[in-house]
Amino acid sequence: MDFIEELSWRGMVHTMMPGTDEQLRKEMTSAYLGIDPTADSLHIGHLCGVMMLRHFQRCGHKPYALIGGATGMIGDPSGKSAERNLLDEDTIRHNMEAIKKQLAKFLDFDSDAPNHAEMVNNYDWMKDMGFLEFAREIGKHITVNYMMAKDSVKRRLSGETNDGLSFTEFTYQLLQGFDFLHLYQTKGVKLQLGGSDQWGNITTGTELIRRKLDGEAYALTCPLITKADGKKFGKTESGNVWLDPARTSPYKFYQFWLNVSDEEAVKYIKIFTSLTKEEIDTLIEEQKADPGQRPVQKRLAKEITTMVHSAEEYDAAVEASQILFSNKAAETLHNIDEKTLLDVFEGVPTFEVAREDIDAGIRLADLLTEKAAVFPSKAEFRKMATAGGFSVNKEKVTDPQAQADAAMLLNNRYIIVQKGKKNYFLLIAK
Repeated sequence: MDFIEELSWRGMVHTMMPGTDEQLRKEMTSAYLGIDPTADSLHIGHLCGVMMLRHFQRCGHKPYALIGGATGMIGDPSGKSAERNLLDEDTIRHNMEAIKKQLAKFLDFDSDAPNHAEMVNNYDWMKDMGFLEFAREIGKHITVNYMMAKDSVKRRLSGETNDGLSFTEFTYQLLQGFDFLHLYQTKGVKLQLGGSDQWGNITTGTELIRRKLDGEAYALTCPLITKADGKKFGKTESGNVWLDPARTSPYKFYQFWLNVSDEEAVKYIKIFTSLTKEEIDTLIEEQKADPGQRPVQKRLAKEITTMVHSAEEYDAAVEASQILFSNKAAETLHNIDEKTLLDVFEGVPTFEVAREDIDAGIRLADLLTEKAAVFPSKAEFRKMATAGGFSVNKEKVTDPQAQADAAMLLNNRYIIVQKGKKNYFLLIAK
């Protein structure tokens, strides 16, 4: 596989320094991508860069994931307005280990192949460097004029964001350039990968290598991924979509991809999966022939949920997503975990009821009228029960005298009531 060809048909090349293609065709090349360690999980905004590393390794080259333990303490002015909080070293190390476990789903770190992936932390080579040494060894090679010409700096200085630019942030491109220089000298890394907003920082590194060592280094960026409406990719009303299942459940993760638009799905399946061009073209043709079946979204959601979580979590997410539409979901409801249950029924009307009432065997007619206003009256309850028009935990209730009991409680505290086809209610026993 040819890396540039692979990225090009996937729509993952934004800007590339001249000579990059030739370097990659000449020999196995090492490249790095920087990742901010301010959280102990990646989110899907990181995934385009991670997939670049994955394709890079699949094409026979050697990827490095650089954790910005030092630069993450400062803040990159590229497209941002606020400086980051200072992290202590223990937190950075913890975040690094968590991120590496997630990256291992995409990259081969453990084999003895010559192009196995490696993780490095720039805090390791920056922590002992003093300011005077940095100014002498790094700062003197890059002029202020050169640094001021960067778009990310000009935007902040022009007042577009009205926040100005601190000296700390102004030095960021020098620190990132030093990373590239250090990896070039110690690891033979000749290419830096990143998002298009990083072009200025990356080229500062190639310029530093040229001026200090008379060396040749290269840069390649991918487009910043946006949604069809132009808004930032990976954000939902509740925030980022994380790879950590404790932050974003596999069910919600799966649902994010399943619910993207047709236009987004065609773009995303090229970027966020390793499917071949032929496989993707076939799926796109199927989508055109029968858009209602959404084959591109379904395959996209399957591939990425399986890669990030597992085949078992994907199957469980699919099963959970059927609950609202299936009349045979009673067993699934009793088996899914609490977080997924709450995700599935997020936003439905909720009532708190007393656990002792459930344990005492309260009649459903009393529970669903007096304790929780699911029905406006007992007459309405009896009428709907007789007609078989409502269910508890997806099991039809036809006996107006039926009682509640502890066996009904999902995860030992929840009851799902459904009236008609679409009206759901969540009871929480406390």
